[in-house]
Amino acid sequence: MSQRKSIIIIGGGIAGLAAGCYAQMNGYDSQIFEMHTLPGGLCTTWQRKGYTYDGCIHYLFGSGEGQPFYSMWRELGAVQKRAFINHSQYQVVTDGEKRLTVYADPDKLEAHLCALSPDDARLIRAFCSGVRDFTRFDMAAMYAVPKALMGPKDWAYLGKKMLPFVPALARWATQSTREFAQRFKDPFLRKAVAQMFSWEEAPVMMGMMLLAYMHSGNAGYPLGASLPFAQAIARRYTDLGGVIHYDAQVEKILTENGRAKAVRLYRDDVIEADMIISCADGHATIFDMLDRDYSNRRIRRMYDGHLPTHQMCQISLGVKRDLTGHPHWTTYLLDEPILLAGEERFELGIKHYCYDPSLAPNGKSVMGLIVRSNYAYWQRIYGRRIYDSEQTQVSDLIISQMEKWYPGIRADIEFVDEATPLSYERYTGNWMGATTGWLLTKQTTPMMILGVPKTLPGLRDFYMAGHWVEPGGTVTLAAASGKNAIQQICKEDKREFTKFW
Repeated sequence: MSQRKSIIIIGGGIAGLAAGCYAQMNGYDSQIFEMHTLPGGLCTTWQRKGYTYDGCIHYLFGSGEGQPFYSMWRELGAVQKRAFINHSQYQVVTDGEKRLTVYADPDKLEAHLCALSPDDARLIRAFCSGVRDFTRFDMAAMYAVPKALMGPKDWAYLGKKMLPFVPALARWATQSTREFAQRFKDPFLRKAVAQMFSWEEAPVMMGMMLLAYMHSGNAGYPLGASLPFAQAIARRYTDLGGVIHYDAQVEKILTENGRAKAVRLYRDDVIEADMIISCADGHATIFDMLDRDYSNRRIRRMYDGHLPTHQMCQISLGVKRDLTGHPHWTTYLLDEPILLAGEERFELGIKHYCYDPSLAPNGKSVMGLIVRSNYAYWQRIYGRRIYDSEQTQVSDLIISQMEKWYPGIRADIEFVDEATPLSYERYTGNWMGATTGWLLTKQTTPMMILGVPKTLPGLRDFYMAGHWVEPGGTVTLAAASGKNAIQQICKEDKREFTKFW
């Protein structure tokens, strides 16, 4: 019997855990090297003063049995015996007088929008028709086979699956939410629709797909939040025989004659393997761990800063108040902009997590606010007293604004937790603290559809997975990326890719 081949996986986030599970399922010996002391990477939670703050999952594509991506999560042990909350609304957007409720049900959304602006009925009907179309869209088909392995038959199959949606994709994938909003005649909807999917650069197609999957029960929130979800996949991996090394950060990927052969940790251990998969930060992998030796003009261009990334501050509050009666997510449009970390913001989005009773003591609530913020601003002041002062100032300004909508809230706040782009960089190693890799916009949508190469020029036995090679940055695409890496290895090894279900 031939010796089992070995795989080193760098990074124990969702992509790394998925790659590890599928490696074990397919007869490889794998081990994961994770810089932190917990699995999950960005898919995590943290506890403060009895409150649990979630740093990742708002919704999970693949949460619905029989729906796209569900079988993958089942193979990874993530959905068994796990309850999901399926929201009927994505969020509410309000200017204090008028209110847009973003219903997942396209019929309810159409009726609601038409009531707000009958003059925009034609545009509204076209949008809601698109949402209905995408309820039948099998997004998982785009990731069934790695793009690098697709032959004529695979492309023909994918083309057949996509054909009914070509008109919708052509119309909505190339239009940002901001551009779409400007087509409305109603002044309120021009402002509110721009914020409907949380960032104005988001392609309208992305928002349609999200609402469609929410409506079909395939974008639920896992009760217990992100870290237990990641820990379930980690248990699946170790049950399959995989090994996770925590507090074991990789410093270098060692190569010989154009082949990846080992990793060296910061503590100087050298571990050899037949193959290496980096599910770590893309920039660190290419430019630090590999010293730029295996890049080309296209790769260097990807990481020169011109592509959009999602950098943010997350302000998390523990509040001695039950907010169950409020919408779980509300974006408030401001009369006057507020200056936060050097940038004017014209809106504030506020979430509460009362739908998950495990996150706060009885009668209390966790609240969270995500504010787009520039990494360079925080990097310039890091290590100086002003850094901590600025974090406190940001949260204090936000809380002052919240007093208008939740009177007396400041007195009810028991704990404030502040995370900046540098917090995310320190915790996960992600370049510039980017939480989703490449932000999904009109500019990066073609990268998502056509795929980003998962190998590097001139380097054999090496692969990349995770959100830096899957624009869009969702937990689901990260897992699919890890799965695809093992599919590619199996193909090159001339063995059939297998799975348990």
